[in-house]
Amino acid sequence: VSNPAHKNCQNMTEIEAKVSYVKLARSLKTYGVSFFLVKEKMKGKNKLVPRLLGITKECVMRVDEKTKEVIQEWNLTNIKRWAASPKSFTLDFGDYQDGYYSVQTTEGEQIAQLIAGYIDIILKKKKSKDHFGMEGDEESTMLEDSVSPKKSTVLQQQFNKMGKVETGSVALPAIMRSGAGGPESFQMGSMPQAKQHITSGQMHRGHMPPLTSAQQALTGTINSSMQAVQAAQASLEDFDTLPPLGTDAASQAWRKNKMDESKHEIHSQVDAITAGTASMVNLTAGDPAETDYTAVGCAVTTISSNLTEMSKGVKLLAALMEDEGGNGQLLLGAAKNLACAVSDMLKTAQPANTEPRQNLLQAAGNVGQTSGELLSHIGETDTDPQFQEMLMQLAKAVANAAAALVLKAKNVAQKTEDSAQQNRVIAAATQCALSTSQLVACTRVVAPTISSPVCQEQLIEASKLVAKSVEGCVGASQSATNDEGLLKQVGVAATGVTQALNELLQHIKQYASGGHPIGRHGEATDRILNVTENIFSSMGDAGEMVRQARILAQATSDLVNAIKMDAEGESDLENSRKLLSAAKLLADATAKMVEAAKNAAKQAAAAATQTIAAAQHAASTNKNQGAQQQLVQSCKVVAEQIPQLVQGVRGSQSQPDSPSAQLALINASQNFLQPGAKMVTAAKATVPTISDQASAMQLSQCAKNLASALAELRTASQKAQDACGQLEIDNALVMVRDLEKDIQEAKASAREGKLKPLPGETLGKCSQDLSTNTKAVTSAIAQLLSEAMQGDENYAGISARDMAQTLKSLVSAARGVAASTDDPAARGAVLDCAGDVLDKSANLIEEAKRAIAKPGDAESQQRLAQVAKAMSQALNRCVNSLPGQRDVDNAIRTVGEASKTLLADSFPSSGKSFQELQAQLNEVAAGLNQSANEVVQASRGTTQDLAKATSKFGQDFSNFLDAGVDMAGTSQSKEDQTQVVSNLKTISMSSSKLLLAAKALSTDSSSPNLKNQLAAAARAVTDSINQLITMCTQQAPGQKECDNALRELESVKGMLENPTEAVNDLSFFECIDSVMENSKVLGESMAGISHNAKNSNLPEFGDSVSAASKALCGLTEGAAQAAYLVGVSDPNSTAGQKGLVDPTQFARANQSIQMACQNLVDPACTQSQVLSAATIVAKHTSALCNACRLASSQTSNAVAKRQFVQSAKEVANTTANLVKSIKALDGAFTQENREKCKAATGPLIEAVDNLTAFASNPEFASIPAHISPEGHAAMEPIVAAAQTMLESSTGLIQTARSLAVNPKDPPTWSVLAGHSRTVSDSIKKLITNMREKAPGQRECDDAIEVLNGCIREVDQASLAAISQHLTPREDISMETLHEQMAASVHEISNLIDPVAVAARSEASQLGHKVSQMASYFEPLIMAAIGTASKILSSQQQMAVLDQTKTLAESALQMLYTAKEAGGNPKAAHMQEAVEESVQMMKEAVDDLGATLADAASAAGAVGGMVDTINDAINKMEDSHTLDHDGTFVDYQTTMVKTAKAIAVTVQEMVTKSNTNPDDLGGLANQLTNNFGNLANEAKYAALTAENDEIGSHIKKQVGELGFTCTGLVTKAGALQCSPNDTFTKKELIESARKVSEKVSHVLASLQAGNRGTQACITAASAVSGIIADLDTTIMFATAGTLHRENAETFADHRCRPPHTSQVTGAKQKKSVLRAFTMEGKTSLLAVLRWGHKIRATGTLLLVIITNCSSPVKTFMPFALENEI
Repeated sequence: VSNPAHKNCQNMTEIEAKVSYVKLARSLKTYGVSFFLVKEKMKGKNKLVPRLLGITKECVMRVDEKTKEVIQEWNLTNIKRWAASPKSFTLDFGDYQDGYYSVQTTEGEQIAQLIAGYIDIILKKKKSKDHFGMEGDEESTMLEDSVSPKKSTVLQQQFNKMGKVETGSVALPAIMRSGAGGPESFQMGSMPQAKQHITSGQMHRGHMPPLTSAQQALTGTINSSMQAVQAAQASLEDFDTLPPLGTDAASQAWRKNKMDESKHEIHSQVDAITAGTASMVNLTAGDPAETDYTAVGCAVTTISSNLTEMSKGVKLLAALMEDEGGNGQLLLGAAKNLACAVSDMLKTAQPANTEPRQNLLQAAGNVGQTSGELLSHIGETDTDPQFQEMLMQLAKAVANAAAALVLKAKNVAQKTEDSAQQNRVIAAATQCALSTSQLVACTRVVAPTISSPVCQEQLIEASKLVAKSVEGCVGASQSATNDEGLLKQVGVAATGVTQALNELLQHIKQYASGGHPIGRHGEATDRILNVTENIFSSMGDAGEMVRQARILAQATSDLVNAIKMDAEGESDLENSRKLLSAAKLLADATAKMVEAAKNAAKQAAAAATQTIAAAQHAASTNKNQGAQQQLVQSCKVVAEQIPQLVQGVRGSQSQPDSPSAQLALINASQNFLQPGAKMVTAAKATVPTISDQASAMQLSQCAKNLASALAELRTASQKAQDACGQLEIDNALVMVRDLEKDIQEAKASAREGKLKPLPGETLGKCSQDLSTNTKAVTSAIAQLLSEAMQGDENYAGISARDMAQTLKSLVSAARGVAASTDDPAARGAVLDCAGDVLDKSANLIEEAKRAIAKPGDAESQQRLAQVAKAMSQALNRCVNSLPGQRDVDNAIRTVGEASKTLLADSFPSSGKSFQELQAQLNEVAAGLNQSANEVVQASRGTTQDLAKATSKFGQDFSNFLDAGVDMAGTSQSKEDQTQVVSNLKTISMSSSKLLLAAKALSTDSSSPNLKNQLAAAARAVTDSINQLITMCTQQAPGQKECDNALRELESVKGMLENPTEAVNDLSFFECIDSVMENSKVLGESMAGISHNAKNSNLPEFGDSVSAASKALCGLTEGAAQAAYLVGVSDPNSTAGQKGLVDPTQFARANQSIQMACQNLVDPACTQSQVLSAATIVAKHTSALCNACRLASSQTSNAVAKRQFVQSAKEVANTTANLVKSIKALDGAFTQENREKCKAATGPLIEAVDNLTAFASNPEFASIPAHISPEGHAAMEPIVAAAQTMLESSTGLIQTARSLAVNPKDPPTWSVLAGHSRTVSDSIKKLITNMREKAPGQRECDDAIEVLNGCIREVDQASLAAISQHLTPREDISMETLHEQMAASVHEISNLIDPVAVAARSEASQLGHKVSQMASYFEPLIMAAIGTASKILSSQQQMAVLDQTKTLAESALQMLYTAKEAGGNPKAAHMQEAVEESVQMMKEAVDDLGATLADAASAAGAVGGMVDTINDAINKMEDSHTLDHDGTFVDYQTTMVKTAKAIAVTVQEMVTKSNTNPDDLGGLANQLTNNFGNLANEAKYAALTAENDEIGSHIKKQVGELGFTCTGLVTKAGALQCSPNDTFTKKELIESARKVSEKVSHVLASLQAGNRGTQACITAASAVSGIIADLDTTIMFATAGTLHRENAETFADHRCRPPHTSQVTGAKQKKSVLRAFTMEGKTSLLAVLRWGHKIRATGTLLLVIITNCSSPVKTFMPFALENEI
């Protein structure tokens, strides 16, 4: 046998071979295993991989399908339960494994049967072992049952299902039972007389059906809302108490503005109340089983929360009315009536209420009536009474028409024999009558507030319900009878209802679009304006368009004035009347855009007010504290902006023809946009984590309304800005002149003693505001100078406007300071300085106007610079006039005056001994060091504290300087004296810096940079004192080092008192490294102190003490910074925000550049010093330019972006000029070159000064962090350990100081050893606490636990879904669940990159981001399970749950990697893992997002699509940190393609609206995706455009397109839900027309961006068309059916062929067109030119071919050889 295996077995018998084979088979690992090929999901990914699932009689195993290696095993005894579905199989191992094991397979049933059979065997074997004598007898015979499905038993544990309590009747029928004791005797008698007894109250409801969970939730919402309403009603018993107010202009303006703001708030809140009431009426109209109780609850919370906020405004307004002589009690009474009406309505809206529905309608009508009365009391009935009356008449007309329809339907019912049909008709007619009565009630409710869009929506919704009921009535009648006469009568009546409804809707639409009916001229004017706008939008060059728009606006104004003048000089009265009429028409047309902006601003302010009310109401149920803090912060910012917007609206209303009022409105609108958008984002981020569904829905709806209002406001304000923008500079001058008048009035009131602070004003707040606004004005000056010198009128106007606005705030702050201070001198000084600032400001604006008129004029620019310098000096004087500042200035002057003694040539001896002077110097040094620390503390307190501390510091400095001068006078040599004086000068300089830093901080206490500067200045004072003491004292060696160390430790002790601010820029892990390094140094130094003191090595002892002191300072600084980072990292703390620029960096660079320039112009400067100065200048100017470039890329403020770029250019250019002059000076140190160099330093210093001033704008400053109580608690262990270390170290150095003098004192050595142990232990504890409190670790653990719980919940839901036990959620709609899921996924997606960044390098942010991400998974899981429970398809159920689980798993993986990375940038081994987990999570988010988008589009839920479009617009507007790789042409080409795709989709939507409305959702989703791509490309196109104007125009047009797309998507969703709604269909077609129009505008703006590219695109399109025509012609020619036109011949179109040289070249294509004709022998067809004549070429060619008389078979080579 050739095979060795056979050779080994050849001596075996057959039986032996079989036995050997069986043994070998049994020894294999896979023996007895039944394998099933399954697919299991990769953890964290939506990807399936093949796997072998093995089942044995003992275990279940996972086996690699390729290598057959066993990956994992589970004993069958560990299986808790299992479930099989047609496409999957799931195992639950209970406590033996976290999570379920689920695979995809079609053999689930077989696997389940096999497992069940094996478990049967195990149970039987276990049961048999329980018998006596069977234990341990493995050899006993056992009967094995065959595994059969019949004998399998599924073992499942029964769980108690949790749910809400259900109410019901426990009453049972009585049962008569026989007595236990046998028959009993009974007595007979007479019954007493019946007495009449009446019981009043509610009837017994024991047998009513129980309330559902949704109804119970609504009941709870109504009860809590009624309590809130009653509390608000009780608070209206009396109005607020106002503080005493003055009579000056500011006080009167405050009264007026507060009244306007209160009226606006009350009006917007009444709008919300009436809209919520109407919404309740509409939502409760149908079958209770189909009612969306969450939406009803949302309406209830809207009413109660707005009523609560309204009561506060009413109390304030009532107080103001009483103060002005009005009747505030009437207002309070009207508000109480409204509260009573709301309370009554809420009672009738209870789900358990059995009262007739008419009661609810009546109660709702009362709410409308009392709302109207309240608005009339505050004078806010801005709706025309005639309009309201017409509205009610039209609603009643609908009701009358519906009554006629009901009568006709009644006739049909009477003649119908089928009772079922008859009942249907009666039910439909009844529903029709109810819906019309509901419409009338809804009209009564919203009529007083019909100007509100949300009220209009509710009325339109009620109208649609009527239309639906009319359709139902007609349909029921048609089914019930065939009598054409009756049906015709029904049809006519239904047509009447429809017509009445259309008239009502048109009336509402007319008011919504324009307010009042417009006449023939108004309509013509509107048409002209619209056409003009379209022409401008379709033009090419954006810059030219803007210029032409301004020319048009100016021409309109000039034309109006000219027509008026002509009218005044016209003798004919008729002509004069016509001219004045024409002038009015033109003026009205110009004001239309401002009017639109005013309406948009009004609605935006109302939407913002309602959103703030919703946010406050939802705060108590929000689980995500981080998101809640952001929402609160954004609400505060918006609340500060709302008054300005309201004042702009009111000013425009009271002065419609005032350019100043119009510009104030436009400016307020534009300033409102960014904070409003941030609040929308914050509100959306908060919605998923609000546990109360009604509150969440209210906040979500308010955020959507605000987003829509902001989009409209952005468009309207931009158009108004284009029309009125050229008036900015003139208006700024007018504002400054008005402010001068206000200051004069304030001065007069101050002289009379009548100047009172306004409510909320304090001396500290106003002082800080004055300082902040001074910086902002300084920044605006630099900006205005730059723009004016360039001659840019547009940006100069914006700069002047910003400066005037800031001056207004500065004047208000100055008045507040003057009114709050008790010092008459300070009061007068502040007002005088403010008046001086205004005077200089007016001069500056006038000079800027002249400079713009003469760009490049050196004289005007010089005057402009001089005026700007004078204004800067006036601003400095204004700040220095603040109370407290003068005391600091006095201290600075004291230091300066005292320091003048150091300028003397000689210092006489004081006559004191050296020991006396040494003791005196040590004493005053300690006093000055203590005073420096007191100044640091006082700068954070009141102005009085600062004045006292600086005064003491000045006195102590004088004493110290006197002692230092005395010490200098006793110096032995001139060199020693010079060194002492030099050190005293250093102390003088550091003291001045300390006082300046304290002065700056006292006026801007929120600046973290200033606090760090102050602390550094105090340490510099200590260091400079130590240097002087070290030099001047002659103590025993080591003594002065100990004294210096003690002073240094005293200076850093303050760091640990309340480390709520960053000490340095170190990260947490850098702090740990610093502490570790310094602890080693300290340990060595402590050993050195002990050793050298013992051996009396005093010089080395002193070195060890100095080293220990430095190490302890480093340890303290590291511990303080680490404690701060730990406190900030707590999720309940508010993290600080880094500013756009670092003003400290700019200030340092400015100082260094100025010093270098001074060295350059110094005549004694050597060559090496020149090169050194040049290096310093180049280094710092380069850093400034880089900072400007970074800031310009990060800001969304177009003006600031431009200014940073321009400032960087100026610095770079002036630096280049200086470098040239330095090179010349380096080559030859001549006087001429020195003068050139000196002349070149001037422009550089000026450019750097301007840049530094601009960068000081508070808008660019950082926002400090706020540490929560939980954060303070986390900091405490670190701070305590560091404090113990510092105290023990102080004791150690004091002990060592005495040991250096007397090293033989044993008790002192014992004390030293104790201090050493305490220091060592405290450092160990410090390091341990720092490691334990590492930022983000605890939060990562908590988040991991949350995600594990979420995954378990999904697994349980999956198992329930497989076994078809997943109970559908009835308390919430499918659309709401979709929105919750989409919102959660969106927020999780937004947090992926922030978590990754924090994990890589920002440990202090890790806890915040991780906690926020985890908080969104709980609502996501709940919504996903709820969504799955409502899906009928098992496959779709599992898809939603699987993708949700995948997302949770990928997030869990990311959290594990984030925790391990910990925010440590040095953990390089984790960077790749973090990146991989980020990619996995993004893929999971994209998969789930796509699934949700498809489901939403199929269901017609478009809320998420609208949010997506708005997000795309916002991201496009805020695109300031982008890196682009392509060119404008690339982005333009993509955008053109995408825009055309949008146009095609829109046209298809119009088609589908008539044929198949169910497809609209998918098309809307497609439109949303296309617009997202378009907006994304627009960001880059705007960045790469030829200039900023073209870029901004592109973004503007894309933004307007997005706004119209949201309208179209909304209409598509509405039509998909109501396919037969003709009104919605019309609106969709109108929206589609607008979108198509805006698409053409986008294409036109792209065309303007690059005309050459557009020409190529056009040419390519033309060539494509020509080629298509040629193909068609060839077809006809080949078929022989091509005929000539008219009498054309070939000769008519013959031309000579060009020379070869004309069509060849190095980089040219050879393009020769040939054709032959059959006419004659061979005729050469004209060889035509190519290139720009291709269009004509194609035309000629077609004509020539058609003249061929026979089929042109030989024409084919032409097409083949054509290379076009």
